Amino acid sequence: MKSDKKHYLLFASLTYAYSIMRPLQAEIRRRGDEAAWFLEDTCPDMLEPDEIRLKTIDEVMQFNPVAVFAPGNWVYDFFPGVKVEVFHGYPMRKRIEKIDDHFTLRGWFDIYCTQGESSTPYFKQLEQKHGYFKIYETGWCKVDSFFDPQLPPEPHRDVPTVLYAPTFTKGISSAWALASTIERLAKEKPWRWIITFHPKLDDPELKAQYASMAEALPNVDFRLVNKGLETFRESDVLLCDSSSLIVEYMMLDKPVVTFRNTHPGPFLLDVQHEEEVGPALEKALTHPAELMEEIHRYTSFHEGHRDGKNSARVLDAVDDYIANYQGRIRRKPLNLIRKLKLRLRLRRWKF
Repeated sequence: MKSDKKHYLLFASLTYAYSIMRPLQAEIRRRGDEAAWFLEDTCPDMLEPDEIRLKTIDEVMQFNPVAVFAPGNWVYDFFPGVKVEVFHGYPMRKRIEKIDDHFTLRGWFDIYCTQGESSTPYFKQLEQKHGYFKIYETGWCKVDSFFDPQLPPEPHRDVPTVLYAPTFTKGISSAWALASTIERLAKEKPWRWIITFHPKLDDPELKAQYASMAEALPNVDFRLVNKGLETFRESDVLLCDSSSLIVEYMMLDKPVVTFRNTHPGPFLLDVQHEEEVGPALEKALTHPAELMEEIHRYTSFHEGHRDGKNSARVLDAVDDYIANYQGRIRRKPLNLIRKLKLRLRLRRWKF
């Protein structure tokens, strides 16, 4: 694959990677360069006909990317190119802990592309402490599409539509607790429901329960994949728990009702009991002025850039790193055990 174009690799291990990295792919193409995807077995192939998939490690090595982008917390160390963490969401502190897992370092990445005030300062501290990676505040590439001035109007809705998108974390996810409540509300209220699960919420019995609900009730649509902006724009309010999806949704100036959120605030309508869910959704659908002001304040704290150029800043960060830091800063940790596990899984030792 010889070409004067720069080659970039988009590394996907779960379906959420598509909506995160497609704006990045669009910017790569706009610059006249080439993007290709490498999908782990855990990620179903949902690529479009014009998108390139590299199916083997040998193909990746021949493609020889200048950078590899990953929204998850790991990447193959032996892939060519600068390893870039672009994140799968915003730091939300799902559990009651001091530091969110968003900030956990595993020694895989050369660059972390932070999103705003909620992530940059702490990552800058980590950069100063560890010295083997660089921090660039770029904004999150996924939300470039949120602020596209050419976005068409949202699909017409005859009735209010609730999107229910619980997180996957056991003990925090509301998916088990709210199934009967959602079924009751779907029968009682003149609302349409869209229900989507996180890719890691993989409970066959639970999926079957919600699928059966959707089969029995014409106003309930159960989907295995949440397509991000496309799905958000079909609804008026989000029902959730403690997912980072909350911030994304509120960027569209839409309210969120949460069930037992671990860090509630005035930007949410948080409830503790099942019987409070319905009234909270009714209130959210009225878009209270004070709530909407808090939503704007909160989302600005997480996402510092709303000009649609986050992906451009990510690519500029790669160029800056290569020009000024590659080979000149501290080496990444050896990560011997993690690297060995990857090689054992692949049954491949030479690269």
